[in-house]
Amino acid sequence: MQNFQTLGLSKLVLQSIESLGYEIPTPIQNEAIPLVLKGHDLVGLAQTGTGKTAAFGLPLIDGLIAEGKRPEPRSARTLILAPTRELVNQIAVNLKSFVKKTPLKVGVVVGGVSINGQIRMMDKGVDILVSTPGRLLDLVDRKALSLHQTHRLVLDEADQMLDLGFIHDLRKIVKLVPKKRQTLLFSATMPKQIAELAASYLTDPIRVEVSPPGKAADKVEQSVHFVTDKSGKTALLMESLRANPNGLALVFGRTKHGSEKLMKQLAAAGFEAASIHGNKSQNQRERALKGFREGKIRVLVATDVAARGIDIPGVTHVYNYDLPEVPDAYVHRIGRTARAGRDGEAVAFCAPDEIRLLRDIEKLMGISISVASGDAPADQARPKRGGGGGRGPRGAGNGGQRERRGNAPSARPQRKKFRGKAGQRRSGEGQRRTA
Repeated sequence: MQNFQTLGLSKLVLQSIESLGYEIPTPIQNEAIPLVLKGHDLVGLAQTGTGKTAAFGLPLIDGLIAEGKRPEPRSARTLILAPTRELVNQIAVNLKSFVKKTPLKVGVVVGGVSINGQIRMMDKGVDILVSTPGRLLDLVDRKALSLHQTHRLVLDEADQMLDLGFIHDLRKIVKLVPKKRQTLLFSATMPKQIAELAASYLTDPIRVEVSPPGKAADKVEQSVHFVTDKSGKTALLMESLRANPNGLALVFGRTKHGSEKLMKQLAAAGFEAASIHGNKSQNQRERALKGFREGKIRVLVATDVAARGIDIPGVTHVYNYDLPEVPDAYVHRIGRTARAGRDGEAVAFCAPDEIRLLRDIEKLMGISISVASGDAPADQARPKRGGGGGRGPRGAGNGGQRERRGNAPSARPQRKKFRGKAGQRRSGEGQRRTA
């Protein structure tokens, strides 16, 4: 069995992770760390909760320490980009725990808070900067940050960055960093745009895939209720919440306005509810997540901003109040439950105009989600719940170090050189599509 001592990390980094209780590397860590230490560009395909932050963070920290340099004023030696404020903050928390025994400094740059404090932070420069793309460019425009010294670039949750429309910002940022650099791209899925992004921005990258796309967490029990309208969804949701008063429920809506409206309906009905979405300030979102983690808030209504990277092991139920337009998002949503070896339930509500979305989800996952109530259209008729098919395929990773030690995917991680169509690398702005 592999351990971190066999991966080539320095004694100082090993001491740091040992103090945190890290013992056995996850599959993505086991495959990626040696490659990153050797300086390879990398495309890492792995679901949320498989230990990606340590997979790229530990070897990058090791390399920064070995260089023995200090950052120049208003610069960053390493840049890590992530799509949401919540994910940026979570990555930074992990990295700060990794560098406690080192002289390295980790900085955080996100929107929704005052930019003046971030400008002051960058005055002395940082070794590692974790940022959302938009606020990073704001700092560059104000001459508060230069990326000329950034020789390590990480794009985390790259597919979600494209879904959220960051492709133009990414193109600008890549032009600002040195051409001679190490670039790491991590993504849960591999749509065409990600393949083109990798072929354009990475140099002979090695691809590591540790869990096939479309797999649900091990112990998620899935079901769907067919309803005729929104009011039917709300009534069923409240009924289920009342039946599970001790549960911790994450409810996903499609829009900011709809999620806020639903939260207010739940609160008016007596539920301890809060919401997080793009119209909430950073402080409001952090307070809501804190209350949810601590159990003071039992129901959190969210848009897909919370679907990735938010590790709350106690979530018992995930409700897809609105089915997502992109089927991959469903997998990431339901991955918020059944974490740390626990059981969990994923309940979907499907209105007549969402049948196509349900079909796409089932096609991606290779399953038929069992029907809990309601009548499906004739071509969607399936057995009611209890007739099988409600539990997803086995093998996807869960969050946290401890539970992952005994839950490696059944298939061995695949490592290969990443190439474009017909074995040729793709390049050029004209071949990329915007999200």
